[in-house]
Amino acid sequence: MQSICGTDCCMQCTKRAECGGCIKTNGHPFGGTCVAAECVERGGMADLSRLKQQLIDEINALGLPHLHVDTLYLLNGGYVNLSYPLPNKTAVSFLTENRVYFGNQIERPDSERCYGVVCDETFLLVSEYGCNGADPQLLLYKKRSIS
Repeated sequence: MQSICGTDCCMQCTKRAECGGCIKTNGHPFGGTCVAAECVERGGMADLSRLKQQLIDEINALGLPHLHVDTLYLLNGGYVNLSYPLPNKTAVSFLTENRVYFGNQIERPDSERCYGVVCDETFLLVSEYGCNGADPQLLLYKKRSIS
């Protein structure tokens, strides 16, 4: 096993040499934190499975057209931390660059845009964007009740 949570995400990561990997860093890849490692440390694999299913259910219950997830992947904040324009012409990013979150990208049929979902035990973020994160639009940022 290459990771604390058993996903072996380290084997697929192109930045593993820079961070050291999950086991080597004791669940603190990139010098930050990982939602899955924290969950396993707190309550074991059962807690991790429960949290992932809760998040999947919440995402699918949002009722956005064509937004349906079957799984969540572990994603480094540095890859998915888009800067969203606000009405006052400023832009804001919501994620921590060195944290590993749950997330997924869902292609929208008949569109060049995708939904992006990023979440952990404390929040749920849903956005829409074009190729390579172009023209991102924040659709939802919601604080979650920790259960």
